[in-house]
Amino acid sequence: MLIFRNDINQLQDRLDAYFVRSGDSTQIRDTVARVLADIKSDGDAAVCRYTKQFDGAEIPPEKLRVQIPELEAAAESITSDERSAIEESIHNVQEFHRRTLPESWSGKNPHGATVGELYYPVRRVGCYVPGGQVPLVSTVIMSCAIGQLVGVPEIAATTPPSADGQIATPLLATFYLCGVTEVYRVGGVQAIGALSYGTETLPSVDKVFGPGNAYVMEAKRQVFGQVGVDLLPGPSEVMIIADASADPRYIAADLLAQAEHGSGKERIYLALTEEAMLAEVQDAIEYQSSSLTHGAAIQKILKNNFAVFIGDLDLAVEAANIIAPEHLELQVKDSEIDRLSQSITTAGSILQGHNSPTVLGDFTAGPSHTLPTGYSGRSFSGLRATDFLRRSSIVRYDAESLASARSTVSKFSSMEQLDAHGNSLEIRFS
Repeated sequence: MLIFRNDINQLQDRLDAYFVRSGDSTQIRDTVARVLADIKSDGDAAVCRYTKQFDGAEIPPEKLRVQIPELEAAAESITSDERSAIEESIHNVQEFHRRTLPESWSGKNPHGATVGELYYPVRRVGCYVPGGQVPLVSTVIMSCAIGQLVGVPEIAATTPPSADGQIATPLLATFYLCGVTEVYRVGGVQAIGALSYGTETLPSVDKVFGPGNAYVMEAKRQVFGQVGVDLLPGPSEVMIIADASADPRYIAADLLAQAEHGSGKERIYLALTEEAMLAEVQDAIEYQSSSLTHGAAIQKILKNNFAVFIGDLDLAVEAANIIAPEHLELQVKDSEIDRLSQSITTAGSILQGHNSPTVLGDFTAGPSHTLPTGYSGRSFSGLRATDFLRRSSIVRYDAESLASARSTVSKFSSMEQLDAHGNSLEIRFS
C-alpha cells in the first residue's frame, strides 16, 4: 500500500514507480509488434498459432467464426431472468446514448454560402470483448449495443476462447441479443491484428473498439492509423473519495468489486478525510473478501496496487485530476457532491453519493463502462455513440457568396505564397 498524507508532490512519478513494473513496457511492446507482424503476413495461420500458444485452444481456421445457429441456441438456453437482465441493460444503454446522437445540419456562413455537417455510421467496426476469469457479458452491451443503435452496417466481434475452444454461453447469447451475428473465437493481440489487417476468415474493419489488458492496449496503439481506435481502456481503475459520512463497509465492497477483475494490474485509489477510517476499511476488506469467489486474487491486488490519500477534500480533488481515474466514486455528504463533480474534470465516470456504486455503471445504468485508464482520461472521454459515427463537413458557394470570399482568399494566397490556391478561385471570375 502506498500512502500519501497531506502531500501529493511528484504524485505521478511516485505512482508510476509503484504501479509500473520495470521492463514491462519494452517487453510488451516487442511482443505485440512481433505478433502483429505475423498476423499481417500469415493471416489465419498466425491467428490459429497464437490462439493455441496464448489460450491453449487448437482451433482450425474454418472454426474461428461462431455459426449463427450456435448464437441462436445460446440465446434460447439462458434463463428467462438472465435474458431479462441482458435486455434491460441493452435498453438502458441505448436510451442513454440515444440522447447523445448528433443531427446533421446546414446553415449560412457570413459569406452567404451553405455550410454544415453530415453524420454517418462507420461502415464496419470490430468490438473486442476480453476473456480472463469471467465472461464479461456487460462489455458486449457497452460496445455492440451502441453500434447497433447508431446503425453501423457491419459489427464483427471477437473474444478469447477457453482451452476447449468454446465461448461462454451467456456471452454468445448477449452477442445475439445485441443483433451481432459475426463473432469469432479470437482474443488478445491476434484479435486486434486480425481486425486491423484482415485474414482469409476475418475481413478487416475500419475501427476497433473495446477494453483489454496491457497487450491489447499496446496492440491498439500500434495499429492506430491502419484502423481507427476508440480509446485505450486498460486494466480497471477505481478511486473513492470519502468523508466522515461514508460507511467503511460500502467503501470496502466497492474497492473489492473493481479489484475482482483480476488481471493483476488494476489500480485502486482511496482518498479519506478521516485517517481513522482506513483501519475500518481494511477490516471490512478482510472480512468481505474471505467469502468471495476470487478473494485470494483480490487480496493480492489490494496488497500491491492500492494507493491511499489522507487529507481534505481539496487535496482529493487535486489528486483525482492528476490520476484521471476510470471510475470515481464520491462517497461524501450531499452538500459536497456538486462542488466536487464540477472540480474534478478528468474522471471517466463520476458515481455520485453513497448509493451509487461503480457496479451500476459496469452493468446497467446507461453510460458505457468502456472508459479511459492509465491517466488517459486527461484527454479521452468514455465511449459514446459519436465514436461509432464519422462526420463530413459540407461547403456550397454560389457566384454571389464566392465574390464575398474573394478578397480573403486572395490575401491568404499571397501570405502563404500559394498562387495556385488563389488562382483556383480567381479563374472563376475570368
